[in-house]
Amino acid sequence: MLLRTLLEAADLHLALLVGSDQLDRPIRWIYTTDLRDPSRYLSGGELVLTGLVWRRRAEDSEEFVAALAAAGVTALAAGDAELGAVPADLVEACRRHGVPLLGVPVDVSFATITERVVLALAGERGELDWHRRMVAAAVEGGGPSAVLKLGAARLGADCWVLSPSGRVVGGSAPPPAAARRRSLVQQFLHADRLPKTARDRAGGAMSLLPSASRAGQRLASWFLVVEGDHEQWDAATSATATELATLIALERSRREERQRLESRLAGPLLLSAMHGEVEATEVDARLGVLGFARGEPLCVLAATTSGGGPGLAPIVLGELVHGAPARGLVAVAGQEALALLSADAEGLAAALEEIAEAVRTVEQGLGDARLVVGVSGLATVGGLRAAVEEARQARRLAEHRPGRAKVATAAELASHLLLLATVPDELRRSFRAKLLGPLLDYDGAHKGELVQTLRVFLDCAGSPTRSAARLHVHVNTLRYRLSRIEELTGRDLGSFHDRVDLYLALELG
Repeated sequence: MLLRTLLEAADLHLALLVGSDQLDRPIRWIYTTDLRDPSRYLSGGELVLTGLVWRRRAEDSEEFVAALAAAGVTALAAGDAELGAVPADLVEACRRHGVPLLGVPVDVSFATITERVVLALAGERGELDWHRRMVAAAVEGGGPSAVLKLGAARLGADCWVLSPSGRVVGGSAPPPAAARRRSLVQQFLHADRLPKTARDRAGGAMSLLPSASRAGQRLASWFLVVEGDHEQWDAATSATATELATLIALERSRREERQRLESRLAGPLLLSAMHGEVEATEVDARLGVLGFARGEPLCVLAATTSGGGPGLAPIVLGELVHGAPARGLVAVAGQEALALLSADAEGLAAALEEIAEAVRTVEQGLGDARLVVGVSGLATVGGLRAAVEEARQARRLAEHRPGRAKVATAAELASHLLLLATVPDELRRSFRAKLLGPLLDYDGAHKGELVQTLRVFLDCAGSPTRSAARLHVHVNTLRYRLSRIEELTGRDLGSFHDRVDLYLALELG
């Protein structure tokens, strides 16, 4: 397919901004990205679609376009929804590097352009009928699983689509076990290049292919898993797998469009409810339009991220919520993302269990970023304002926990953890050092286990027998360690008050 052919599609309304003398360049494939340097996913001849999320300053355009030029792409198509217009620095960078640039109007989706190119390329190879059946399988309500079953039959291998939380979006067969999925997610999130062959201990191979990446975040991506080693595939099999990944990306784009529409409706609704500006009856009615059952209990999640680029919090929270077994909406309130879940107590418990597991999986791909999530208790529509505040208080509690991704629930707000969360960092460090410093120093110098022994002893309510059993040591060994703890800290483990102090010092860590 020539670039000229795509530009002449009147219904797409594409504007040629740079490259009027390069319209006879062939389009080999299409790739959507918002990574600042997507070159590791490019092999030449692609039409690259971008929403410009990667651009934070004018100098970024030079780096982005230089990477495209070095990879030998056919052209760049930029959407103007993010910035309102294609920036002049991007136009100039494309002119300088000889990369044709197309402007995509805000009312034309990347999914529409992708589908047009995929079908055109399939027609050129005489495979139009197969692609039409694949597209029809998705459009007619079959979703990813219907598309994957057709793809698996053509590939001669089972395949699945996974999310970065380990959720199975669809598949041609029963999915791999949970532990295997976690391993696949980890390898996908940390891969230098894709496709990548992932191997397990038994020697089995699965190929990981990128499918859809929103806002340049792998944490917002689906990826395709195909049985077998992609390095052993012939050219036809590789092309089929790549096309299957692109068709799955179309399904992802359609879902994102629906979710964005829901978020635009849910955002003002949640913000109005938070400030008491909307009557409960109106909130209930408007939630009904969005698919929530009237009178069903609600739960609010509040999330923030530090690092990782703009917009990461709603992206990750959306992945967590839309994968849970409950009806969910995500809205943005400033730097915070809010989500609304609808489920009864049993359903909510199942949803939160899945969300907690998904958070542990997502943590693998946060890099230098950090995610904290707070969860409210069950609430009625009339109590939505209080539920939002409860979720925020739980989020503040989660902020004081170590690790890249942490969740706190409203149930914890009635424990000592809430009080600890309000202690300034400097005071926390000082208190912990005074009580546990001698034990930490001893353990470091002697490869000892005094701190662990103290923690187990307190968890076992001061029972020497239970503590020794859990530590797998003789009770006399335990008593020796406890005497060393008392000697080094100057505290009496028989004193309730001293035990409380030592317990809080451990919790402050």
